Amino acid sequence: MSILTHKEKKELITRNLQEVLGEDKLDAILKERDLKIYWGTATTGKPHVAYFVPMSKIADFLKAGCEVTILFADLHAYLDNMKAPWSLLDLRVQYYEAVIKAMLLSIGVPLEKLKFVKGTDYQLSREYSLDVYKLSSVVTQHDAKKAGAEVVKQVEHPMLSGLLYPGLQALDEEYLKVDAQFGGVDQRKIFTFSEKYLPQLGYEKRIHLMNPMVPGLAGGKMSASVEDSKIDLLDTPATVKKKLKKAFCEPGNIDDNGLLLFVQHVLFSLFEKGEGFVVNRVPENGGNKIFYKYEELIEDFKSLQLHPADLKATVEKYINQLLDPIQKDFESSHLKKLSSAAYPIPTKEEDGPERLDIRVGKVVEVSRHPDADTLYILRIDLGEGEPRTVISGLVAFLTVEELDQHLVAVLCNLKPAKMRGILSEGMVLCTSNADHTVVEPLIVPSSTAPGTRLAFEGYNGKAEEQLNPKKKIMEKLFADFKTDSDGIAVWKDSFLLTPEGEKLTSKLANCFIK
Repeated sequence: MSILTHKEKKELITRNLQEVLGEDKLDAILKERDLKIYWGTATTGKPHVAYFVPMSKIADFLKAGCEVTILFADLHAYLDNMKAPWSLLDLRVQYYEAVIKAMLLSIGVPLEKLKFVKGTDYQLSREYSLDVYKLSSVVTQHDAKKAGAEVVKQVEHPMLSGLLYPGLQALDEEYLKVDAQFGGVDQRKIFTFSEKYLPQLGYEKRIHLMNPMVPGLAGGKMSASVEDSKIDLLDTPATVKKKLKKAFCEPGNIDDNGLLLFVQHVLFSLFEKGEGFVVNRVPENGGNKIFYKYEELIEDFKSLQLHPADLKATVEKYINQLLDPIQKDFESSHLKKLSSAAYPIPTKEEDGPERLDIRVGKVVEVSRHPDADTLYILRIDLGEGEPRTVISGLVAFLTVEELDQHLVAVLCNLKPAKMRGILSEGMVLCTSNADHTVVEPLIVPSSTAPGTRLAFEGYNGKAEEQLNPKKKIMEKLFADFKTDSDGIAVWKDSFLLTPEGEKLTSKLANCFIK
């Protein structure tokens, strides 16, 4: 095997990256020795096909002679708005290690050249803990919140854990003894946070290597918490076909196309010399064609010479090739049991909370009820074309200005009922203290669109068209619908979530919701 030059190593390390911070330092190190890099992943939702993007870069780093450490950031997973319960942290790490090793082997990356580390193996040490305290004495709340804005789940009233997250990720660079950290461009603010604050603790500023973010199948970020946005590593070929068929792939659009970026950052980086992207199609559609350069593929797609259906069919073929060895690994009973244990399916009740049709609404008009001093008449946009009328007893607790144009959570499948002569078509969900002197609507994440369906974590069944009042379904379900000790809306132990995984909250903790 030929020895690579400094220039060739740098080209491998930086190809397909969106940004490099500290390029001068990168050049200086490569002139003397190989680079030490770490990539970390918080062990939260199940890894999906977009993880092949960092995996293919790890392959590049190894080809360039780099020492690579993969960090399973279990403590970070808990700190990120408790996306991984403490009781499941160790199981999630085991699952991530098994899956990521299988992914790396499926693309021909030798595992013996990699170092695997679990965060809590060193992050609970005395030295690390003292550095966390030192860091907290120099970092402002503003900087901590800003640093985590693109990575940590943002809620109306953030937990202290989310503010600690960026600092821990910065300290990892020092404790893993690396020259560089690699991650997605969504981590840029954490990387610049690290460059600002590590020197204040007497530690060296590191190099930062950033991948672009691969859009999800429906556009936007590919996310483990949004089912239709991603292909799971254990999805069957039939499921892959179904998801790709629905994927956003507008003819000629090369700017917001997750399939094209997947081809660029994964497939083309894995092709050996002389290999290309093979599109099989009937003669009337142009016949078979091999693209040896990504730029050629882009040009054909942009000029409409490559149809989205043919692109989807070809990507489907390559994805199934990548997934096949992973799925064969997971046919073993041990890995099947590990998957079930790390991601348990909540036990469904006969009267489970998925029967409630809870949606985000925007109050577009507020007026006083002409025949009831304590009632408002709310006109609420629920994404249905025409606003619904909802009668609410909030006059004593909120002004018109505090309600008008605000987002609320609305129970939409109650049987419509007249209240003092006016038909009410839903109920605004609120919390109240023990003596009902304080009542307030649940706080909805500000980025959520009117009409968005909310769901309880682990419960994705179809809501009742209309709740039958004779069966008292609502009364049974609402006995377990409350805010927890942190003011987060839950049914039993399941969070009420937006499709993006954001939680609904309240200023009132340990209170019933109704």
